[in-house]
Amino acid sequence: MIKITHLRQTTFHLPRRIPFIFRKSSSSSSGEQAPTNLAFDRTLKTLQRSNISHYKSYDYFRKEIASRLVDRLDDIIRDEGFPLALDIGSGPGYLYREIVKDDGFDGSGGIGGVRKLVMLDSCHDMLHRDDQEHEQLSQEEKERCGTYKLVGDEEGSLPFPDGTFDLVMSSSSMHWVNNLPGLWNEVKRVLKPDGCFMFAMVGGGTLNELRSSLVLAEMERDGGVGPHVGPFVDFADVGSLLTNAGFNLTTIDIDTIKLGFPNAMVCMEHLQRMGESNACLNRRPSMSVDTFLASACIYDEMYPLDEGDGSTEKNIEATIQIIYGIGWKPHESQPKPKERGSATKKIGDVIVERSIGEE
Repeated sequence: MIKITHLRQTTFHLPRRIPFIFRKSSSSSSGEQAPTNLAFDRTLKTLQRSNISHYKSYDYFRKEIASRLVDRLDDIIRDEGFPLALDIGSGPGYLYREIVKDDGFDGSGGIGGVRKLVMLDSCHDMLHRDDQEHEQLSQEEKERCGTYKLVGDEEGSLPFPDGTFDLVMSSSSMHWVNNLPGLWNEVKRVLKPDGCFMFAMVGGGTLNELRSSLVLAEMERDGGVGPHVGPFVDFADVGSLLTNAGFNLTTIDIDTIKLGFPNAMVCMEHLQRMGESNACLNRRPSMSVDTFLASACIYDEMYPLDEGDGSTEKNIEATIQIIYGIGWKPHESQPKPKERGSATKKIGDVIVERSIGEE
């Protein structure tokens, strides 16, 4: 559990309507109906991330997820490592900071043997936010892994030739992608044979407390509900999505992380300044202050944080589900199952006899 304890005092001056967290974009508020096959307003999401790019103190969660993902990369033993890697939705370089912390398995490159990391992100301000800090890295860290930054849309065709990268990674950014199967097909295209795809993405069990509180408040005050917490991919679907994209030797695991906050308003402030404001295409144009305050009160009462230490301090919890996945582009060197029907014996025909002296 990650508990947020040291926070600056926050004063909320609430207008009559809440303008930012639940705001519609100009394209969706002009009367034009949003396409039914899209869930998110990608243009609005880029603007939201650009607006909060200077809030560095709210990076704690993404740094933690990047660290856990790179730990999984460090567990893969490969003689030549992954010399050329791509980071999709890189932000200011959360994965890069973790990769350059230590040497690769054979002593060359950063963790995972990464010698060059291409950072791709749709938000220019977020991508280049820490350029000066990267220049201040030690000479040893710079020599371990170089980097190249590129602004580009993660949903479109990736601007790289077929078979370019040894490794493709993505950390806590793909939950805002509309066409996830299309992106993963592009990842497979730009990977070399026997290349590895690793990712960490927000799962379907995320922010259930906030979702429930908003639904209850809207049903009571407005008589209807609107989407406020984006639809996330369910853990049970990730394996089939990877397989359908053509990846072999897939591995999926999950982390459920509890975050503690002093109250619901601080929780929503952190979500906003992490760049995680609502960007659903079918969201309501605004929310009344009455409904907003009601949802905060419901959250505070229904979801207190149980610290288990007898503390009298009252906090609330927010659940984040992170799905980790690994898939490999097919190659002839990979182990393959035998063809169906090629067995020569039935399991029932196999008799195991134990020797007299065997215990």
